[in-house]
Amino acid sequence: MIIQIDNVLVSAEILTENFCCDLSKCKGICCIEGDAGAPVTLEEVALLEDNLDIVKQDLSMQAQLVIASQGVAYTDTEGDLVTSIVNGKDCVFTCYQDILLNNKTTETNDNIVKNCCLCAYEKAYRKGLTSWPKPISCALYPIRESKLSNGMTALVYHRWEVCKDGIKKGKELSLPLYKFLKEPLIRRFGIEWYEGLCTAAKELTIQ
Repeated sequence: MIIQIDNVLVSAEILTENFCCDLSKCKGICCIEGDAGAPVTLEEVALLEDNLDIVKQDLSMQAQLVIASQGVAYTDTEGDLVTSIVNGKDCVFTCYQDILLNNKTTETNDNIVKNCCLCAYEKAYRKGLTSWPKPISCALYPIRESKLSNGMTALVYHRWEVCKDGIKKGKELSLPLYKFLKEPLIRRFGIEWYEGLCTAAKELTIQ
């Protein structure tokens, strides 16, 4: 089923399926798997370039060499503009860090997750070093956006084996995908659009 909110076509799965990223289990594998980088716009490429000095210290030497040789983004085999990658898979903006779970301040064997893959730009944003978090395609995942020939936008739920723990956690929390991604959906389409999406979700539940 497809639901239309303004000029955006939304797969009903986005409203009915549960999902919640579980970084403690997946360790950010979506940033390092696959054969292409994350889709970006020309405006986002400019932001990646403008803020590069802020995140450069968190990038691997290999990533810095790739950026120096081909830039922060390239055009993939399908003609899409995507972030540059290292060794055919890792996004150049990935960095690795141990993380604490459940907002704890003391490290123990039970609440620390070793060597998680994080986005260097989101890390800088959370520290207040930038006003821009990361490309919207990354923030919206596992929702994928595409432009249709008629000018409309389509949103679909992209299922990927590496996100199985996110599906499990979402079911445990009874958290619909569109609610889990409330912030990036509002960032992309605006609060009024998101409120319309919530209304559509309620109507879908009633039917």
